[in-house]
Amino acid sequence: MRSGSLFAAFGAAPSLLPNILFALYCILSVCVYISLIWQISARTAESSAEPVKRFGLPEAILAAALVCYLLLAISASASRPLVQLHTRDLVANLIFTVVIVLIVVAFLRLRGFNLSALGGFFRISFLRAVVTGILLILAAYPLIAAAEAITQTFFGSGSSKQNIVEFFSASPTIVQRIVIIVFAVAIAPVVEEFLFRFFLYGVFKRYFGRLIGIFANALLFAAAHTHFPSFVPLFVLGSCFTIAYEWSGSILVAMTMHSLFNMVSLIVLAFPDLFPQ
Repeated sequence: MRSGSLFAAFGAAPSLLPNILFALYCILSVCVYISLIWQISARTAESSAEPVKRFGLPEAILAAALVCYLLLAISASASRPLVQLHTRDLVANLIFTVVIVLIVVAFLRLRGFNLSALGGFFRISFLRAVVTGILLILAAYPLIAAAEAITQTFFGSGSSKQNIVEFFSASPTIVQRIVIIVFAVAIAPVVEEFLFRFFLYGVFKRYFGRLIGIFANALLFAAAHTHFPSFVPLFVLGSCFTIAYEWSGSILVAMTMHSLFNMVSLIVLAFPDLFPQ
């Protein structure tokens, strides 16, 4: 081999290393979630049975009402032109969503449910739930990126920014950004995971099984964000949240994943010069 070719080969090696590491990262990501799904499917009815009261017909009726409301809201949002978001809209949406959560909580408590046991709040330690959430959201990113790439391939890139993202990017004051950060990182993950994973998925799983439950829950979760360019990545993200919750038995894991995902998204938006958008 000529010396020029030898130096060229050694020069090309460092440039290949990031691609090799990323490929290994993607393979590991797929293996992690395949392993979780396999472990979930391998559980027998006896081993997966929860020693707590399960959702019944009254909860199914409440879940159906909530789904109908979400579908009406999705339809109304899709039929009207895009509007600029304001801080008061964010606060009003937050208050309304929290009221819905409180209604569901009150209903379940009146029905005699132990919410802590049902959601696995103390099934594993808080630290373990956080560490597990960090590892699983890291494993989910290549799947989300692949979903984004597929969406762009078939439907074009367009604008992948949701209303809340546009609002954050255009926020002229630090106060508005703080409100959005608190909403996205501390409040929205708790509220959405309670409604979508804890309650709606619990009902779906009770009457339709895990597989249909995961699919229907992720479908509704993606549609509820009312942003077509983000639908497929959000569907994958919602599926990862539900799989993590089902596998771990703790809603804290899904809440941690959701919070970290939102936090990383805001960091990327806050520093556009450092991160590709």
